[in-house]
Amino acid sequence: MEQSTLLRMDNMGIVVESLDNAIAFFEAIGLTLQGRAKIEGEWSGLVTGVPDQVVEIAMMVTPDGHSKLELCQYIYPEPLNDHRNAPVNAYGYLRVMFAVSNVVELVERLKKYGAALVGEIVNYENMYKLCYIRGVEGILIGLAEQLNGTEE
Repeated sequence: MEQSTLLRMDNMGIVVESLDNAIAFFEAIGLTLQGRAKIEGEWSGLVTGVPDQVVEIAMMVTPDGHSKLELCQYIYPEPLNDHRNAPVNAYGYLRVMFAVSNVVELVERLKKYGAALVGEIVNYENMYKLCYIRGVEGILIGLAEQLNGTEE
């Protein structure tokens, strides 16, 4: 049998309380809604281990088309745990990091969606401006602006 090889990372999933609010927030960052659907049926419970689940999902894509976020709002059953306000050094999901062109402007704009800085916007060795924010529903987001006119 041929050994499996990694082809790409397809997406990262985030469970949210309000899909509409999460979509608006990630659109403000610059992602685009690629599609929205309700997922249910025996097959979906077999995949996730959550029988009889009913989930509405929204797939968000970055401008370059290479990275995606799958936002999930569980209709049934209700989520069991809430890790949204865990500190940066907690086990498990930590944050999503986005490369942006103007971190200061974006942070100010995202405040309209309830975003707040976790610490400060810092200059890392004149290479990056970096910060963490708590976005919609307390989701931890990293923002990085590469300095000196080059983007990665």
